[in-house]
Amino acid sequence: MKKKLEINGERLNQRIARLAEIGAIEGGGCARLALSDADKAGRDLVCGWMRELNLEIRIDAIGNVVGTRAGRQSGPAVMTGSHIDTVRTGGRYDGNLGVLGGLEVIATLNEAGLETEYPLSVAFFTNEEGARFAPDMMGSLVFTGVLGLDEALQTVGIDGSTVEENLLRIGYAGDAPVPAPAPRAFVELHVEQGPVLDLAGIEIGVVESVQGISWTEIEIHGTSNHAGTTPMALRHDAGWAAGAIIHFVRGLANEFGGNQVSTVGRIEFFPNLVNVVPKRATLTVDLRNTDENLLRSAELRLEAFLETLRVSEKVKIATRRLARFEPVVFAPEMTACIERHARDHGLSTRRMPSGAGHDAQMLAPLCPTAMIFIPSVDGISHNVLEYSHPRHIEAGANVLLSVLCELAGCAGGRQ
Repeated sequence: MKKKLEINGERLNQRIARLAEIGAIEGGGCARLALSDADKAGRDLVCGWMRELNLEIRIDAIGNVVGTRAGRQSGPAVMTGSHIDTVRTGGRYDGNLGVLGGLEVIATLNEAGLETEYPLSVAFFTNEEGARFAPDMMGSLVFTGVLGLDEALQTVGIDGSTVEENLLRIGYAGDAPVPAPAPRAFVELHVEQGPVLDLAGIEIGVVESVQGISWTEIEIHGTSNHAGTTPMALRHDAGWAAGAIIHFVRGLANEFGGNQVSTVGRIEFFPNLVNVVPKRATLTVDLRNTDENLLRSAELRLEAFLETLRVSEKVKIATRRLARFEPVVFAPEMTACIERHARDHGLSTRRMPSGAGHDAQMLAPLCPTAMIFIPSVDGISHNVLEYSHPRHIEAGANVLLSVLCELAGCAGGRQ
């Protein structure tokens, strides 16, 4: 009787821990902003592992890295992967699990001496988080041709430098062309980053869709004045207007209910002094929904509120679109494949949407695509306390192994 092929969970968790040492911050988390020195060191480490696994490494003009294991046939590869950049106060699993889980699949196949009919690739995409350069998922957007290379390269980050400058500085401006040829299929293993699986005690999330995302930067210009001598009725307070927007978008999410969420994640005041009415306020609004019509309705409601606020407070308001992605539904045959293999491993499953954006949503229009979630303890992510149990990491990687074996044409077992 054949024994089911399985990954080496201890090795995978050791690699996750090793990568987490790069950009490590207090509390066990990571800070590897895209194209920073820490990101370069992380890239160098992962590329070193790719070379140890005898993968052919190609780096494209936006810095996406793809390591490929040849199959019996040439042609498009079955691809897996994610990202290794983090937010400034990130954890050690977000993105990294998908990349290192893919490398563990390759290591397992190498050790078992198994070939696949089609090539297998592991990718990590540049600037998935968007924490340093907007928009997020930049690398996969350029990879798929949705975002032009020149526009992406000239993007100015939060520190005033451009994507192009930093790619050249860290040595990851490659020559592989973009847009890239479509993969044969794409599967992304990821931590849920939410509480659903953990609360329900379910081991594998079968991701059917990704929410649409709308990011807007709002700049409000009022009048700077003395906080003690300016009567309330005569103020043009950019800070108060920013607070009104925060209150509005929270109320909007409560009113819509369902899968509507809204967040103000960044806010800045000028001159930012305790005794001065703010002259300028800049803030970001993040709206998300699984339904495109509802997401658009939320955007229109926000636009109308900004116009009302502009008139009532006699302030100037300018907006800038940072990112806009429609909801994505993954290929039903791919989600069914993941569900079947998870159950074959004796794992509990739940079909669900993703509340976070992922590179997989960019690949979905090009090829059959789906995602595998594992639980995040207490639903914590983008936080140094982000944690997933080693047993869940191993389970998710074993499902990934089985799915990739089927898609790439491998028997998936050994005596």
